[in-house]
Amino acid sequence: MQLNIIESIGSGKDTLGLMPTGGGKSITFQVPAMAKDGVCIVITPLIALMKDQVSILHKHGITAKAIFSGLTHDEILVALDNCIYGGCKFLYVSPERLATDIFKTKVTQMKVCQIVVDEAHCISQWGHDFRPSYMQISQIRDLLPDVPVLALTATATPNVVDNIQEALNFKKKNVFRTSFARPNLAYIVKHTENKEDALISLLRRVNGSGIVYVRTRRRTWETAQLLNNAGIPTAYYHAGMTNKEKDQVQQDWQKGIARVIACTNAFGMGIDKPDVRIVVHLDVPNSIEAYFQEAGRAGRDGNKSFAILLWSGADSVKLQRNIDSSFPSKEDIIATYNSACNSQSIGVGSGCGYVCDFDINTFCHTFKRWPLTVHNSLRILTNAGYLDYQEETELKSRVIFIASDIEVYNARLANPDLNPVIDALLRNYTGLFTEYATISEDFLAKICNTTRQNIYEKLKALARMRLIIYNPQKNTSLIAWTQDRVDERFLHLPKSVYEDRRHDLEIRTQAIIDYCECDDTCRSQVLLQYFGELHSPLCGHCDVCHEMKRDNTFEALQIAQSEEFNSCSTNTEDE
Repeated sequence: MQLNIIESIGSGKDTLGLMPTGGGKSITFQVPAMAKDGVCIVITPLIALMKDQVSILHKHGITAKAIFSGLTHDEILVALDNCIYGGCKFLYVSPERLATDIFKTKVTQMKVCQIVVDEAHCISQWGHDFRPSYMQISQIRDLLPDVPVLALTATATPNVVDNIQEALNFKKKNVFRTSFARPNLAYIVKHTENKEDALISLLRRVNGSGIVYVRTRRRTWETAQLLNNAGIPTAYYHAGMTNKEKDQVQQDWQKGIARVIACTNAFGMGIDKPDVRIVVHLDVPNSIEAYFQEAGRAGRDGNKSFAILLWSGADSVKLQRNIDSSFPSKEDIIATYNSACNSQSIGVGSGCGYVCDFDINTFCHTFKRWPLTVHNSLRILTNAGYLDYQEETELKSRVIFIASDIEVYNARLANPDLNPVIDALLRNYTGLFTEYATISEDFLAKICNTTRQNIYEKLKALARMRLIIYNPQKNTSLIAWTQDRVDERFLHLPKSVYEDRRHDLEIRTQAIIDYCECDDTCRSQVLLQYFGELHSPLCGHCDVCHEMKRDNTFEALQIAQSEEFNSCSTNTEDE
């Protein structure tokens, strides 16, 4: 499959690749890009994944840059100029950046060999994570009409597959897909009113590494505490942790120090652990797509593994209630918009391009609002194009020298106490006079035999002297105004962003409820039918198949479905 996609995009054909989670999508665009002249533009909404891939490419001696919300104007200019003048092979960019005038101007000056759209289901109005910012990709195609596009996704229904190709202006439909079937994975829905005891029992019965998905950050550490008290070494993981904390948790899990990770859906993208034996959903996800992707992180080595969803009588009500919380009233959304603008003293007719840190707790305390309502209101305002809300982004410290060699030399003579820091920067980080470098204050402190705080103060002093620009590390949510503030009378939430998306969530919610409450159809068949595979065999090891085996109805149904499939195949050939 990888070879087919590589050959297709490598020969200049627009290509859509449907590959399951962990199927090795990155290699399908990295290999052909390395074989061509020019820069490969990779569009992805996942900032953490951008940073990871850029880091991995750098370790292999391959030049790569990433542009996303939170970078300064100067940092963005430096990255784009590097792409123009041949100093970059891969440019990772968030979809929101595509619409900016600076990007549109600079991209036409680049030699671009291919455009890659990761998480391509986001471009489809029928996709489970639709993002209007993805619609900007078609404008980039207009600017680069001869550059082929590779779209990649792990979850797409037949409607979404067609919609992706239409939205990306494919010259000709061209899809490569593997079956979503996972023969080694047993899908199980366990009905229980005591999920915590059931979870402990399951993890004691199934050996090996595990993942437990929950819905909220608080539930991650509560679940970790529950399992640790039961003698099951468990760490927790959520989006609010720093990158350093996340890395430590992931390393502990990879090494087996923590057998289990209790996490939100923030965990999983890009993990490389093939021997996960069990994935348990303590809380039910909002859609089949989300469940299938998260459950699919079990058993990537091909050995028998379990994807178990714990279901109680109250879950259906919780899921229905989640629809209302995901789509606050339009009055609440407008009030959140006005409060966000007022908090930054942004008046009507101004604000476009303004970026600020955003502390949701402080905001809610100041304006007397509920955090969940504010979060979902900002998400909807982002989809409507008024804002760009980035939740909990960690930005590492960055430095660039803006003074000349002579100015730096004179400063060293006048301020000898700053020399160790200047020497450490220049000896350990390259290109500091032409582009921003990501630095570590801890590393510099070790070299200079001092404290992190002392390094911070010295860097601030160099910045005050206008020798460097220093952007210290921070972990914060961000809001960027993508257009000038509008009067609330003219704030319009398109039907496609509000009513249609709410209706879509209602349909997806009902699909996951039906999956959990169905007890007469093979779990694997239900999932595969959802993704358009209509004639898959009985898996033989889900809870429904096991029950049919107990009732001696499994073989009869297996034969009947096989005959039905053969009949359909014969009729199709006759036609």
